[in-house]
Formats: sequence, C-alpha cells, structure tokens
Amino acid sequence: MTIKLIVGLGNPGKNYKYHRHNVGFWFCDALAKLYAGNFKKRTKFFGEVTQINIFNHKIQLLKPTTFMNCSGQSIQSIANFYQINADEILIVHDELNINPGIAKIKSGGSHGGHNGLKNTIKILETKAFYRLRIGIGHPGNKLPIVDFVLNTPSKDELDKIQNALNNSLQVIEDVIKNNLDKVIKTLQKKEII
Repeated sequence: MTIKLIVGLGNPGKNYKYHRHNVGFWFCDALAKLYAGNFKKRTKFFGEVTQINIFNHKIQLLKPTTFMNCSGQSIQSIANFYQINADEILIVHDELNINPGIAKIKSGGSHGGHNGLKNTIKILETKAFYRLRIGIGHPGNKLPIVDFVLNTPSKDELDKIQNALNNSLQVIEDVIKNNLDKVIKTLQKKEII
C-alpha cells in the first residue's frame, strides 16, 4: 500500500473555518504548505485539490466542498479519475472519542458516528481506507454534539489539537512509506492529555 490520496474532512466556507469539525482541512492546509502545494477549486472533484510530492510519490490532497455529510461524492470522483484504490486513501478527520492533543492512525473500521466517514463508506462501498483521527474531545453527553463540533475550540483545546496536527505532520513521510507500526508508536509517545 502506498497512499496516493489524502483527504481532509471539513465544511467549506468562512463560517466553518475554525470549527473543530474542520481539523481535516487544517491538516491538509498545513501539509500543502509544508510541501509547496497550492489548492485550486476543481468542480469535477467537488473540492479543492493540489498535488504534492513526498519521497518521489505524487500525492493528491483533497478538501471536499460538498459539506461534511456528502464527502464521499468528492472522494469517489477523484479516486475514480486517478484510479486510486480505497487502501491508497488516507482520510484525516476530527474524532470525538479521542482527547485533544492525541492523534491516531488506523485502517478500516466503522464510521463511529462520524457523518463524513459514514457517507464515504456508503459511497465507496468499503471501509478499507486509512484514517488519521485527530482528537477533539467529547462534550460529555449526546445532545450538544452538533453544536460542539460546529464550534471553535477553547485556546487550551486548540493548542492541544495543533500539537496533534504537528505530530501528525512529522510522521507523514512514514505513513507514505507504509511504516504504520512506527507511526502508531511515534504518535503514542507524543500524546498530550
């Protein structure tokens, strides 16, 4: 497996830019900056796209503009165009069940209630893609979850989330090289609670 497509999940527009639900976009923006990528709107992919080069591997970066709950349409369109298999896709998203400051990577699994993943699994008809889960924490009960994810984190939470994003950027080359055991161990060592 070699990652050929990295997707940051989020919602488009200024109103959502700093919300917890947009950490996938934050990651892709930082990765594009690190590797001299320049996002451009691509209507045929229903998103903003740039190509970067990591260790001589061409990687497509995608930020869907379909809104979170319809992310699968964007992911499917670019994956089909570039003939990218599900196991060559890394989706970066916010994770309620992980504390801020923690990032974890895994392959497959359920959507865990995340509507962006739920739609992606439905559209791609598989769970066999990789996920980089950036912890945003949980509000404590189910009722305010929508308000929680569609809101700006506190300064303390933001610092921790940013740290998890930075740690994730530091291991992206190992992700591309398929050194996932090393990535898992490295991210565990850098957890901030």
